[in-house]
Amino acid sequence: MLICRPDQSPLRILREKLTADPSRVVLRPFHLAWQSNVSEPSRSAQLVSDILRLDEEEAEVELGLVWKDFSERHWQIGRIFDERFAEIAEDLGLEAGAISPVKRRLIGAFFCHEYSYAAAALMNPSIVLHPDQSGLDAEQLRFVMSMRAVGEGHISSIAFREGIVGPDGDFRLWPQSGPAMAAVVDDRHHLAPEDAVTVHRQPDSPISNSVLFPVTEAQRNGLEDLRLVRFEHDDGSTEYLGTYTAYSGHSIRSELLRTNDFAAFCLEPLSGRAARNKGMGLFPRKVGGRYLMVGRQDGKNITLLASDSLTNWDDEGRRLLSPAFPWEFVQMGNCGSPIECDEGWILLTHGVGPMRKYSLGAALLDKEDPSKILGRTACPILSAAESDREGYVPNVVYTCGALAIGHELFIPYGISDSAIGFATTTVPDLLRSMV
Repeated sequence: MLICRPDQSPLRILREKLTADPSRVVLRPFHLAWQSNVSEPSRSAQLVSDILRLDEEEAEVELGLVWKDFSERHWQIGRIFDERFAEIAEDLGLEAGAISPVKRRLIGAFFCHEYSYAAAALMNPSIVLHPDQSGLDAEQLRFVMSMRAVGEGHISSIAFREGIVGPDGDFRLWPQSGPAMAAVVDDRHHLAPEDAVTVHRQPDSPISNSVLFPVTEAQRNGLEDLRLVRFEHDDGSTEYLGTYTAYSGHSIRSELLRTNDFAAFCLEPLSGRAARNKGMGLFPRKVGGRYLMVGRQDGKNITLLASDSLTNWDDEGRRLLSPAFPWEFVQMGNCGSPIECDEGWILLTHGVGPMRKYSLGAALLDKEDPSKILGRTACPILSAAESDREGYVPNVVYTCGALAIGHELFIPYGISDSAIGFATTTVPDLLRSMV
């Protein structure tokens, strides 16, 4: 009889945790959501008209109050107000030259607001090598970690943290210096549902202070569970790719994030029958001349998908893993991209068992033919326990990717959709836990 005991897990849980923080705010465009069909002019035009009726002294006083309240909370607040005014002027056909600099900036302020992007939850991290590995000790690696942040209205965005990790799970996160800044869409006039959209980090905003928000109608209610991978192309060049779920509020679709430097990001819809579900994880290189992905096409089993295109996945694939143990009877799914090691591909998995309790497991796939399962964990390597059970969604542990450091794995993971914890293990210890 199989008896799973938590003290037999190959993982070592580290002490540090990241939690939701309502003080982390960004400046975002404020949109007047309601427009009356019978009211002319529009609410936006009415608001601008009210501001323009102020005399110059009144406008200076109002802008001074805004400056007093918010200038120390946000970098480059004046530039952001100016840019927001330019958008409003274009939309409403305003003659900018006829409006004083004070009123232009005040109009920009009226059409911005603070948004606490991680007030509700911080969860489901993934992690990759940082583009800059200079100035480190021999056994250290610099990393970029993505996180799903949830704020007002349950809107999910993508936040980042940078850090350094070494042997035995010795790691530190870079401090977040100053307020966060939202990435900016390159062309707000071309946001068609079928098109790729490019956004870029604000000037002088480091990766750790940058947040990617929904910018298209398909993403309206969130960018969910980014699974980052450092992908090596056939010519040896590398690119950071990430699959995520775009949620409109009533439907989902899979999309692909692409970046070379975490300064500019292309957000591109995936097409094909296989791109209809959540949780797709891309292999870090082609295998057998094709792109490979793990997904969950039927909502229960892990599927292996293949394609000749990064953006079109029209193959229904083949079943790779099915629930075999009670802790995964409800459903299984991947926990990020497979990790290549000498023995094959390590695939972290999650399983859902009684009381909708999530646990983490792992499997080993053949390096040349990943459809072959060489081993899998019969017992969870991590389950929600004690304080990790409480949160926005109780009894959940979940990760969207781990990082290999030699023969060790560094695993950030979400705790009950409310916080992020960290664990480490060695590849040999993990493989010994498989059957």
